[in-house]
Amino acid sequence: MMTKKTIALLATALAFSAPLLAESGKDVYSKVCVTCHGSGLAGAPRYGNAADWTPRLAGGMAGLYQSALKGTPKGMPAKGGHLTLADADVKAAVDYMVGAVKDAAKLAKAEPEAKKEEPKKPEPKKEEPKKLEVKPTVAPAPVAAVPSMPVAEAASSGAAAAAAGSADANSFNRLLKPASKRNLPPPEDGIHDPTNDGTHALQPPLAAFGALPKSFAGNRINWVEAIGQKKINPRYDRNDPKAEPIVMDLNIVREVKGSMPDVVYPHKQHTEWLDCSNCHPAIFVPQKGANQISMAAILMGEKCGVCHGKVAFPVSECRNCHSKKKDMAKVASPADAGK
Repeated sequence: MMTKKTIALLATALAFSAPLLAESGKDVYSKVCVTCHGSGLAGAPRYGNAADWTPRLAGGMAGLYQSALKGTPKGMPAKGGHLTLADADVKAAVDYMVGAVKDAAKLAKAEPEAKKEEPKKPEPKKEEPKKLEVKPTVAPAPVAAVPSMPVAEAASSGAAAAAAGSADANSFNRLLKPASKRNLPPPEDGIHDPTNDGTHALQPPLAAFGALPKSFAGNRINWVEAIGQKKINPRYDRNDPKAEPIVMDLNIVREVKGSMPDVVYPHKQHTEWLDCSNCHPAIFVPQKGANQISMAAILMGEKCGVCHGKVAFPVSECRNCHSKKKDMAKVASPADAGK
């Protein structure tokens, strides 16, 4: 039987639970949900967009909770891909997003009513015009010019910066290594610490890779095919060996100029290895037109080059990415089209 003191403490805790839960919903949205719901990635209803949320609200909050907790066939992963989240936190995030839509609807409805009820302002009394006093104009004080860096100095500064970052511009690209330098034992690969006893206990790659499907690039292993053949079973969570990957079967096609085939980015092959947060939003902003991608940037280790050429196949394997063929009849210059 609970004492009066216990009941009082419980009542105090419940009184403070509502604002904490609302704050939790905002935090969960900011850390987990904003990647898709902030931009509408893969058709996700956008935060604060009544048109996106109204059809979904027709099914009630229970349906929204179920979709958030269990995922949907259209690509929404269970708990936004973060399976360690408590159910209450996921529901709080849903409440936070729905609350934003309802608040916006109330505001839109209240604005025209406020305009109707606005009382008429009394007309101001007419005053006799005052005589205009002409004052002498004071010229503004001259602004001191900001000295700019001399052209020669700027050029030498830029050259020095370029030289500092180009000591070994192609070192990240494993394709440039000769056959004798590929898949070296851990103590010799330049990555592991040769003075650490644990390094010498690691299995040499050539021995570990013997039964895996081969490739003609990188470290000569077709890792995507290795997963497909169940030759390897990557751990999706470092701390949880039973965690299942949230695989998103969604292709993004990026059109390129000229006759080169368009780029196809397959989410399926990437999400078999990676969590969404590995790429979004730090490397790629999940919004159409928000990412400036070029081969120059990739070769400098940016965008796709963050992984490709380092821990994934090198950029020399053009057809792995440029895999969607174009209709060559449509790829014609304006001059040719006018003939």
